[in-house]
Amino acid sequence: MLFSYLAHRRTCNAKQKERQDRISNLTEPFQGPLSPYDVNLLAKPTSELISAVQRGYTAPRDILIAYSKKAIEAHEATNCLTEVMIDQAELWAEKVDTKGPLVGVPISLKDTVCVEGFDSCIGYAGWVGKPAEKDSAIIRLLKDAGAVPFVKTNVPITLLSFESASDVWGTTENPHKKGYSPGGSTGGEAALLAFGGSRIGIGTDVAGSVRVPSHYSGVYTIKASTQRFMKAGNATSVPGQEGVAAVYSPMARTLEDLETAWRGIMSMKPWTYDYSCLPIPWRNVDLSEKKKLKWGVMWNDGVVTPSPACTRALVEVVSVLRDNGHQIVSVNPPSPYEGFEIGAQLLADACKVSTFPILPAEHSDPGMVPALRMYHLPLFLKRIYAFYLRHIRRDPMYAHLVETWHKKSAIEYFALVARKEAYKARWFDWWEEQGDLDFILTVPNACPAVPHRGMKDAWTSCGYSFLFNILDYSAGVLPITHVDREQDALSPIFRPSNAIERGAYKLYDADKMHGLPVGVQVIGRRLEEEKVLEGMKVVEKLLRLDGKAYELLNC
Repeated sequence: MLFSYLAHRRTCNAKQKERQDRISNLTEPFQGPLSPYDVNLLAKPTSELISAVQRGYTAPRDILIAYSKKAIEAHEATNCLTEVMIDQAELWAEKVDTKGPLVGVPISLKDTVCVEGFDSCIGYAGWVGKPAEKDSAIIRLLKDAGAVPFVKTNVPITLLSFESASDVWGTTENPHKKGYSPGGSTGGEAALLAFGGSRIGIGTDVAGSVRVPSHYSGVYTIKASTQRFMKAGNATSVPGQEGVAAVYSPMARTLEDLETAWRGIMSMKPWTYDYSCLPIPWRNVDLSEKKKLKWGVMWNDGVVTPSPACTRALVEVVSVLRDNGHQIVSVNPPSPYEGFEIGAQLLADACKVSTFPILPAEHSDPGMVPALRMYHLPLFLKRIYAFYLRHIRRDPMYAHLVETWHKKSAIEYFALVARKEAYKARWFDWWEEQGDLDFILTVPNACPAVPHRGMKDAWTSCGYSFLFNILDYSAGVLPITHVDREQDALSPIFRPSNAIERGAYKLYDADKMHGLPVGVQVIGRRLEEEKVLEGMKVVEKLLRLDGKAYELLNC
């Protein structure tokens, strides 16, 4: 065991040294403080940078220099980077097609994205030193679009967590407050975007992995429905897992940048790069034709009550929409808990599979430890514990999750998939019954960012995001406000009603969380990414007109 541990530490230290050497060995233009010219470039929306390059006013290399400097600053503050590809990116920047829809735009990538010649170890020490043999579909498209992939960003080992840490890469800090997670599994990406070291990034989402980091760190995203966005050729911790399929999706520093990313990528016909993509071009959606939109509000999923901070953000959005003539209705959709427990069972074996590459001396994610302890508990002990939870603690929700959290046979798995499809059908019918319901509004997570290692207690609290993976709906997150220690303090009479809620609230402290971002989730139906974007625009525009525009982090 000692020799295994020493070998493991050597691997981790060598990989971190490689990262630091790649930064230290950058040529002079990429080193040093930001120049006034750099600052000017960093302040421009992505669309303006693209226009400047296409018209010959700005060189892609100049943009790369500015964002590389800022990304290194972000890394020094948050430890957000994994693979530093800036040397190679400089060569790519010299060869870009100046007519491309994303020409000259530096693009950051979740560590799972495969780039030829670079690792995608996603925190597993055993996967270090195994570079990708070819570019994935998204990288080939981005290069053809004139974009410049330049850095990769940190994730949690296993990818199944709302934190971003591993022995290989270390822990990523929330750029708003040290000691807190930027989210996961696309947490390093969210930290980099929030800090200003990138404007457009690519992440994945299987239970909230682009939306919760956007909520925790104060950036923007739209989780695509499956088959709308490319995913072929990338690394994963759970190959073959299709019960609740992961989707790749863009993230961005601003809503305008997010639209630029979506439009630019979709204009390249991604279905010609990736067999799994549906041939659906970007569609223009004009919500102005409908003067009064109908917004359904899911105030509570019946499992975890949203925290005061997250409730306040949702109330703020609802109020500004209502004050401007939009129709607001509180909705009671088919049991969100049922969707959660179906999804949890579908991912139970995925949790086990995600630990297969972990070496004996390697640390797992804090949330995976209790998850796997419960998974491996003998069935008769699970039943005893469930009996205790159900009849002594009066917690039937958690009791049911405990007794069903085990290895599934193929027959059991097929039955769960059938249940999931029936559940989706019930939601389909319910939405049809609502008449002209345009969107659902809810929180992205019950609480703001967890402190480091907080997933040990909050590992089951993901229902508000996970639900819309199970349903395969398009879902966006935009930042609304920040935690306020006075407005968002927890009521002294609040008592959690179940173990999931208890785990989430064990870490909630408005005083310590003061200043952390808080977002709101805008949900459309399947394959309605364009409509969700327009709904997010409506919300942001009205908040800005009301003097409540979200203030981006300015480092």
